[in-house]
Amino acid sequence: MRDLADASLLGLSSDRRYARAYYSILQLSKMAIACAGYRVSVGAGHYQNTFEAVKVALGKPGKKMADYFKTSQRKRNHIDYDYSNVATETEANEMLEKAQEYQTLIEGWIETNHSAYKA
Repeated sequence: MRDLADASLLGLSSDRRYARAYYSILQLSKMAIACAGYRVSVGAGHYQNTFEAVKVALGKPGKKMADYFKTSQRKRNHIDYDYSNVATETEANEMLEKAQEYQTLIEGWIETNHSAYKA
C-alpha cells in the first residue's frame, strides 16, 4: 500500500510520515468496510464516520484501534491544515507501527471473513 510505504521513508518529515501512516489507516478501514458490504459517504465528518463504520464491520477486534485512530485525527488535521512541525519523530514512528499492526489485523480479518477479496 503506497501510503504505508511512504510513511516508512525516513527522508520525509515526521509530519508527513505521520499523515501518510494515518491515510494508510483510512484506506485499510475503507477496505474492511467495503468487504463487509458498506460504504461511507464522502462529506463533512466522513473520517469520523469511517472509524465508526469500521467498528461495525470488524466488531470487537477493530474497536480499540479505531478509537485510537479517531483520536489521532486532530493531529493529522493540524499537520495538513494549520501548522508545521506538529508530529515528533516518536509520534510518527508510533503511528507507522500502529498502521502496520492495523494492516495485519485487516488483512487477517479479510482472509478469515471475506476470502474472495483476499489480494
